[in-house]
Amino acid sequence: MSIRLYDTATREVRDFAPLEEGKAGVYVCGLTVQSEPHVGHVRSAVNFDVLRRWLTHRGLEVSFIRNVTDIDDKILTKAAAQGRPWYNLAYDMKRELDAAYAALNVLPPTYEPAATGHVPEMLELIEHLIAKGHAYAAEDGSGDVYFDVRSWPSYGELTHQRIDDMEAAEDADPRGKRDPRDFALWKGWKKTTEPETAAWPSPWGPGRPGWHIECSAMAGKYLGQAFDIHGGGVDLRFPHHENELAQSRAAGHGFASYWMHNAWITTAGEKMSKSLGNSLLIPAVLERFRGIELRYYLVAAHYRSHVEFSFDSLEEAATGFQRIEAFLERAGAVEPGEVPDAFAAAMDDDLGTPAAMAVLFDTVREGNKAADPTGHAAAVRAMLGVLGLDPADPAWGPTGGGDDRMSAVVDALVSGLLEQRATARAEKDFATSDAIRDRLKEAGVEITDTPDGQKWSLA
Repeated sequence: MSIRLYDTATREVRDFAPLEEGKAGVYVCGLTVQSEPHVGHVRSAVNFDVLRRWLTHRGLEVSFIRNVTDIDDKILTKAAAQGRPWYNLAYDMKRELDAAYAALNVLPPTYEPAATGHVPEMLELIEHLIAKGHAYAAEDGSGDVYFDVRSWPSYGELTHQRIDDMEAAEDADPRGKRDPRDFALWKGWKKTTEPETAAWPSPWGPGRPGWHIECSAMAGKYLGQAFDIHGGGVDLRFPHHENELAQSRAAGHGFASYWMHNAWITTAGEKMSKSLGNSLLIPAVLERFRGIELRYYLVAAHYRSHVEFSFDSLEEAATGFQRIEAFLERAGAVEPGEVPDAFAAAMDDDLGTPAAMAVLFDTVREGNKAADPTGHAAAVRAMLGVLGLDPADPAWGPTGGGDDRMSAVVDALVSGLLEQRATARAEKDFATSDAIRDRLKEAGVEITDTPDGQKWSLA
């Protein structure tokens, strides 16, 4: 096994060497469940699902942890605006998120910890940082606790920044801070604006954890003080992941050996987000396209490449995937085989899905020309399985990711025309034969004459 991954921290592609032979620990920052998931949200989940599947394919036992942030300023604000408890909003949005993941065949994580379920671990970590001189309780009576960035000379190492070049943190009133860039580990309860249910007891008074401490505590709980890969969207590099790294290393933990970040999905050149008002919610997209087609669209681009979303490009991707499905349907029922060496080489090279997709389409093209496409179909199913795109995966439902009735109708219509063409050729009526071929070609159907008869495929 020789997997190479781009490490954001070192800015280079490095050989992946797990800390423990035969195993891999992966922690991915999940979503803050404040609102319905959109296409930009699920891209990260799909990309790291492909990573997990590939590591597993390469023989590693993967412990995959993806957290849920279910207490946050935005959750409290939105719940108050809607006149309902914050935990009710978080629970509803978590259900929406689960449905979106399932619709795109994202495997459930090994464990999915929620921030509200791990406050004791966070308090323990904060107290440890205070004892080591890297954190302090604010003296303004707020109950806030901050990480002292000046106490950690390596602060900024993940994003290669100097402290003096950074902007001040925006998560609390700066009056309680020693340095404006210090970030909150614990937020004191604001009794006039926050519900009692959003506060937990602590040595500094009632309050709730800061965002960054949550992931450090949960990663340590389930993967240990040192683990292999930490992932998330590129927008999390700073300040979230920078702060995670600093507080974890300051506590004496090795933390992540590799940092991986997927790029944004943009619309009109801007990051897809709720605040921009240009988000595309998953249920709305799935009214126009199948989940397997949306996943194909997301997987086809390299995880570090920005994707400019459009329905036209999604339509084009869906058409391309339907050609793969049509080939598999004609090849008949086959079990997955081995992935081609070229496919494996592409995936080993920092999850090179664009090059892997090229191998996939080459195999389909060759299979369409082969007298016996069984071997090609077995390889195609193996590749699709690694990418989470096998139509026969039960996760896509009883139709295997497509409409079997529609496929049967199309197959019957094309087969009927091919029978007419075969009769015309036998009678040397080449004008009729060519007319049928041209008619099918205009409809996007390519005809190949083989020793075993006519074969058809979507152009």
